[in-house]
Amino acid sequence: MKLYGMTDVGRARRDNQDSYAFRQLGDDLAILVVCDGMGGAQSGSVASAVAAEAFTAAVEERCAGGLPQDDGGRQRMLIEACDAANRQVFDMAQQNEECQGMGTTLVGALVTPTEAYVLNVGDSRCYLLRDGAARQLTTDHSYVQLLVSRGEITPEEARHHPKKNIITRAVGVDSEVGCDIQRLDLCPGDRLLLCSDGLTNVLDDSVLAEQSAGEEDAERYVRTLLDMTLEGGAPDNVTVVLAEI
Repeated sequence: MKLYGMTDVGRARRDNQDSYAFRQLGDDLAILVVCDGMGGAQSGSVASAVAAEAFTAAVEERCAGGLPQDDGGRQRMLIEACDAANRQVFDMAQQNEECQGMGTTLVGALVTPTEAYVLNVGDSRCYLLRDGAARQLTTDHSYVQLLVSRGEITPEEARHHPKKNIITRAVGVDSEVGCDIQRLDLCPGDRLLLCSDGLTNVLDDSVLAEQSAGEEDAERYVRTLLDMTLEGGAPDNVTVVLAEI
């Protein structure tokens, strides 16, 4: 299993409010996470950094005693890690006036050579790259996704909607947070791509697939996506984390 991650402030922002982490927890086990913070001044970057570290640390601590053997146990572990991240960000916001109102998206994946568990809050995404195609695994918790789900706008219209940055769930905003979680089977050669919306607001899914199919080296693939986003204007921070089976 190969793991890579890169982030960039982009072309328009002064601060990078994205954070990411990945850790190899054993020969055949890894945890990955991407968070995209929100909040005034520096609080967005604080929220994303705290959440990424809390989520990763919680999973690492739990796995130190052995990976849960059953599907339900593994899902509970990730949900509890998300809850731990939410508590830390929320408590910090309550205790520090300059951090009030801060929050962050979170997309995380627990990966083995044969399966992955993917959890998300907000509009940071996870894609499965396989056989020349890119499949979005997560569903955005966003205002425009609600409109798409209701059939009021198309996915293409959502990409350019003036309210596309409004999310409906975030880590750390309330004392509790709801997350989505799923399990999927993996095959040799699969790639799991986790990213902030700074990537997907510039590059569409077909570009992610085309570049993956044309680049065998996983690290160069991540760098290519980042470079293409910067060449496309990169109006937001952009973060990419990849696991290759």
